[in-house]
Amino acid sequence: MTVRHALRATVCAAALSFAAMAAAPAYAQDQTAPVVDEQAPENAGDGSILVTAKQTRSATAIPASEIQKILPGVSPLKAIQTLPGVLYVTADPWGNNEQNAQIFIHGFAGNQLGYTMDGIPLGDQSYGNYNGLSPQRAVISENVGRVVVAAGAGDLATASNSNLGGTVETYSSDPTPGFGLITNQTLGSYNTSRTFLRLDTGNFGRDGSTDAGYVSVARQKAKAWDFNGWQGGWQANGKFVHDDSVGKLTLFLDYNDMKQPNEDATVFFKPTPPATATAVQLYTPYTKPFFYPAFDAYRNSYLTALGNSPASVGSNYRNYYSDAQRTDWLTYARYDAKIADNVTLSNTFYFHHNDGVGVVAGPLGQSITTAQPYLDPNYATLATNCRFGTNANGIRPTACTTLTDAQAAARGAALVAATGGSGMITRTTEYRIDREGGITALNIDLGNHKIELGGWFEHNSTTQWRRWYAVPAANPGISTPYIRPLDAAQPLFTQYQGEARINELQLHVQDTWQVFEPLLVQFGFKTSAQWADGWFPVQPKLGSLSGLTGGLPEGKINTLKWFLPAIGATYDFNGHEQVYFNVQKNLRQYQAYLAGGGGPWFTGSQTAFNAFATDGKPESSWTYEAGLRTHRSFGGGIGLDAQINYYHVDFSDRLLAISTNPGGIAGGQIAGGTSILVNVGDVKTNGVDAAFTLRFGRAFSFYNAVSYNLSKYQSDYTSAATGIGGATDSCIGGYVVVAGVVPTCGKQLPGTPKWMNKSVATLNVGPVEAQLVGDYVGKRYATFSNDASVGSYFLASVSLGVDLPAEALGMKKAKLSLNVTNLGDIKGVSTLSIGSATNSYSAYPIPPRQWFVTYSANF
Repeated sequence: MTVRHALRATVCAAALSFAAMAAAPAYAQDQTAPVVDEQAPENAGDGSILVTAKQTRSATAIPASEIQKILPGVSPLKAIQTLPGVLYVTADPWGNNEQNAQIFIHGFAGNQLGYTMDGIPLGDQSYGNYNGLSPQRAVISENVGRVVVAAGAGDLATASNSNLGGTVETYSSDPTPGFGLITNQTLGSYNTSRTFLRLDTGNFGRDGSTDAGYVSVARQKAKAWDFNGWQGGWQANGKFVHDDSVGKLTLFLDYNDMKQPNEDATVFFKPTPPATATAVQLYTPYTKPFFYPAFDAYRNSYLTALGNSPASVGSNYRNYYSDAQRTDWLTYARYDAKIADNVTLSNTFYFHHNDGVGVVAGPLGQSITTAQPYLDPNYATLATNCRFGTNANGIRPTACTTLTDAQAAARGAALVAATGGSGMITRTTEYRIDREGGITALNIDLGNHKIELGGWFEHNSTTQWRRWYAVPAANPGISTPYIRPLDAAQPLFTQYQGEARINELQLHVQDTWQVFEPLLVQFGFKTSAQWADGWFPVQPKLGSLSGLTGGLPEGKINTLKWFLPAIGATYDFNGHEQVYFNVQKNLRQYQAYLAGGGGPWFTGSQTAFNAFATDGKPESSWTYEAGLRTHRSFGGGIGLDAQINYYHVDFSDRLLAISTNPGGIAGGQIAGGTSILVNVGDVKTNGVDAAFTLRFGRAFSFYNAVSYNLSKYQSDYTSAATGIGGATDSCIGGYVVVAGVVPTCGKQLPGTPKWMNKSVATLNVGPVEAQLVGDYVGKRYATFSNDASVGSYFLASVSLGVDLPAEALGMKKAKLSLNVTNLGDIKGVSTLSIGSATNSYSAYPIPPRQWFVTYSANF
């Protein structure tokens, strides 16, 4: 793809990503529109953006060539950051680290969006995932053919139960028609090494049929930029396509094994005046690197003999290490049958297996409220006021009169011995997912009417375990970020185990009606049904989980919404300008995750669960969009693509899990607690996106996009809610919680900025291409009451590519490229961890400037 076409692609992606009505999947789009070639890496630049100018909604694609310019191996989600209305941030330059990944599109958070890969559902992208995997784990980055974004409401056919807002669809490239070998090698900052190999068979079909496939492997290893941890793993893909006059068969297999030592967030405290912060609260380091592998230094110099962290650092203590380890197998088979000239039937069957673990090895004192009920044999008879508090192992509580200081210290020393003698303990959340499902779509072309009927069904069996392991002083080698604790030792205890079985059903029907040549109308509806059953074969001991009055709740919740309508129209004035509007209703099903807040199954009692199951409401939204787009050529190679888009969203029955023990790993409360899940009212959003690209022949083009988003809560809520009615009729204003009422009415949705601006300038001179990217993110609020915020930032990155004389070197293609991220070495906040009504939040830092050199060769 030439730079002219590539940048035209970018602006079209920006312009069209705001169409809210659903369409058929990209592989079943109206063939009267230009289509995206599912290009292989060697001809990735030859594709074009899918421009459905005659439809009210459109799939909008960023091709492989543009994705790999950002950074070879970049996450598909990181690749869409240049689009207006999209915020995607992580603490690593590839966007791969999932612990600190955060995405917002038009004010909707990551787990309120829909994600697919080749149409296969990827779940809601929550870090503790129970129903999917990230796009970068589903397909190797270099095998991505395109990423499709609908920033409004997404396709009716998208297989997702969480797409309250837009959708992000990733598509793998097809095999190439000719035999070939592709090799990429990237080296760079912090000892980065990424190797990619792909072997294409070429077409070996006979009698007019196409038979082709490829196998590929990627290996990435990179040292974290602020601690001694190595992030990366292995990934392999295989794809086979058979195409003949009867139909098309596609087979795909993905294997991924990754290890990600994690960055801990820093906790910030902002007291409400006239209160002031203490010295401990003011301790806010820019980074919180872990100590591994400095085992002796950590246990002897940082921790006390009883395993407590320094009191002077408060919630910003450092762990020995933390990590995420995930292994995935994903496969599908699709057959697109050509039943008649005007009738096609597509059927897809898929299977996904995941096993993973999230690990934190840290001070015993920070986890003592969980460990003591299991490891202290006299815990049950110990007076409540004599049980140890957080970061106070072996320290007698002031109110305790039945123990002496020496007796308390002896009990604490016994707990240290019981956990391996190091003063540390390891907490894990261990995962299993087994999903199988089917997707079908029937398309009938009746001339002016194009009818599609389709459906998606999935059965998901998922388990989460919360386990705790010793960190033995005599054998520290078994406690590393690269070994799963269960592979090295048996757990000290399993605190709880959650099992869930979830069935999803989604049906849709739509008609695309060409009323007359300039006017096209689309209308249809979908259903969304979920049957979820959750239970706990292992219940936590009383006292080990805050807010729990009995056992964790068990039971079924069935949610059936049979009519979610969509309607829209496009009017083409003259082949250059079009106006469009879209209206759609969407629903987000409840999260059936059984290892933390966010879903009904982690409320503190069976009574609370039963109340929510009876009277709670799933989140829903109405999205309204209207826009104008233009494409003009002025001669001499000068051209303009531009668009402006207005959107309004009525977001109803917002859900909030009010924690009984705020914090988490980032907030210092690793012991965790239950939550109270409540509906806390509505959010109204108004936004405008505008984008343009100016092209001056092939030599230079400039793209700029500006976004404004105003998302405001419509009511306060009560943090003392015990049922499902958290929203109040009040609007008390200010920032102070009054009698349990949190003043959110009229406040901006935290985490999502009001203003963003993205720019891309590209210069092409002979075999050399240079690209400068600018990304401005405005101020973001960090609490629900908006009493704390983080400042704006502007990041720049640059890429420089040189096509080498490949034929002289005996190759089809050769290229050398340089990428530099965070060119100005800017410091600031990337990801926000938002969980507090007022006063505090957690944040991850912006990665520093880093450089990478990539050599690519095609044989």
